[in-house]
Amino acid sequence: MVQDKTAGPVPGTSAQDAPPTGPPPGFPGRGAAGAGPRASRSALSALPARIASAVAGGLLVFWAFPPSGLWFLAPPGMAAIVLAVHGVRPRRGAWLGLLAGLALLLPALAWVSPIGADAWLGLVAIESAFYAAWGATAALVSRLRLWPLWSAALWVAAEWARGQVPFGGFPWARVAFGQGHSPFTPYAALGGAPLVSFAVALCGGLIALAVLRALAARRGVPSASSVPPSDRSPVSSSAPAPAARSVLPLVLPLVGALAVPVVALAVPRYGDEGRSVTVGVIQGNVPGRGMHPLGDEPAVVLRNHTRLLHRMADDVRRGRVPRPDLVVLPENSTDIDPLRNAFARDEIDAAVRDVGVPVLVGAVVGVGVNERATRSLVWDPVTGPGAHYDKQRLVPFGEFTPLKELVLALFERASLVGKQSVAGTRDGDLRMGPVTVGAINCYEVAYDDVVNRTVRTGATPLVVQTNNATYALTNLPPQQLAMSQLRAVEHNRAVITSAITGISAYVTPDGSIAWRTEELVPATNVLTVPVRTARTVATRVGALPEWALILVGAGAVAVATTTGRRRTGTAARAVGRQDDRQVGDA
Repeated sequence: MVQDKTAGPVPGTSAQDAPPTGPPPGFPGRGAAGAGPRASRSALSALPARIASAVAGGLLVFWAFPPSGLWFLAPPGMAAIVLAVHGVRPRRGAWLGLLAGLALLLPALAWVSPIGADAWLGLVAIESAFYAAWGATAALVSRLRLWPLWSAALWVAAEWARGQVPFGGFPWARVAFGQGHSPFTPYAALGGAPLVSFAVALCGGLIALAVLRALAARRGVPSASSVPPSDRSPVSSSAPAPAARSVLPLVLPLVGALAVPVVALAVPRYGDEGRSVTVGVIQGNVPGRGMHPLGDEPAVVLRNHTRLLHRMADDVRRGRVPRPDLVVLPENSTDIDPLRNAFARDEIDAAVRDVGVPVLVGAVVGVGVNERATRSLVWDPVTGPGAHYDKQRLVPFGEFTPLKELVLALFERASLVGKQSVAGTRDGDLRMGPVTVGAINCYEVAYDDVVNRTVRTGATPLVVQTNNATYALTNLPPQQLAMSQLRAVEHNRAVITSAITGISAYVTPDGSIAWRTEELVPATNVLTVPVRTARTVATRVGALPEWALILVGAGAVAVATTTGRRRTGTAARAVGRQDDRQVGDA
């Protein structure tokens, strides 16, 4: 990989923005032109354009996410972000990347604001730091050929890092999650969410390359037709025409950008296997809002859901709906621990016996004296509570409190977490009636590893139990539904979402939403969904594509760093030789 000389910086870029090509600071011969008034004015004129490009790009990527769902804005948004950092020094690239991250995450994570503006802004600030790191490294690799490829790989690396740290990571608002049902979605079946993010970022990088070449052409790069005939070199009759030679560098990146989503059409698709299961879904709703969604009256949430179970049983008896093979209730569908409270146990047991099939109950249950678990509990109409899955990926400051002593001292509302949750240790494959469902608990649908391990147990369909009551009517529920769409395609599985306040939904294995509820209303349905067992490439290979892309990005950074040091050393030696000649002449 060598420096790309075909695409220069945005017009008006100063020596401060461009990668260093002359002697390093402090060496004779560097000159002071970069510090003069003219150069300063040039830098000031370029920086606002770059800032505007970074902010606009972040906003465009945000609008690709639900509820806007304008998926086609993600590639031009990525192009604008890449253009902002292309050709600048890593330090400036970091600041521009930070601005892009803020523009994306401030609106994308606005659903956190019901907890408090400080929680929202603090989370955005932490997560935006990863985009600053991307901006610095993307600026560095923009000196290399094929830089759209390297910057896209680095974007995947930044999203991976966000999903790891701090406190277990926070992979929300990955570019892939804005592509729940788009031409880029089929890539999920090959390499999961990381490959989808890479494809969108690569498409954006190619658009940026085309823009840079078009701007370079406008600056007056001479074409063959402008050279006097007497000065032209003889060419064979088979050589391309001058106009074709001048247009080709502009067209090729655009063709490549168009090819990225088109190639996704060739990704293998999986057909129906002739099996199905009938699933009842219940959304009971809650009386409260915001930080107190369960209300003040004990057992009201429990009764909301058992009442709808009894209603579903009555509808089955009257022939209004088919008899389900199993029923799914949301996360926190009981606000009382049914394993320690006789009243809650009797209420659930009576409703499950009435409907007559296994029911997946979402409950928070005590573990020991001072701890708890967020549990998906299979309740059989004959034997009662049985097999269960405990949530593995816990919500920081929601289900457990990092830096507990410090946080409790600073924030009174942190005490609302109460008992600290403990993470489960097994995957969510739970036998229910004729199938083994794959239980995914709310927040976990954003984590590749949890979903992948669950599917690899052979579980089908996937069932997502979720409690979004605190964030009702924000942009969280539609964002989470888009994740279910991507997971359906990634693993060739139907996905059933049961949400306590909405959005409950059924997503087909091709990512289409076949049924969904409104928010803040009680709702039920009985759905016939396909049972798929074929594994996609993404299911088989797991995180391998992601790690391959991370290594590609890291390799590009290493090459760019080494090349930059070599260039600086060469410049220094050249200056030294020039000084020696001057001394000899004297």
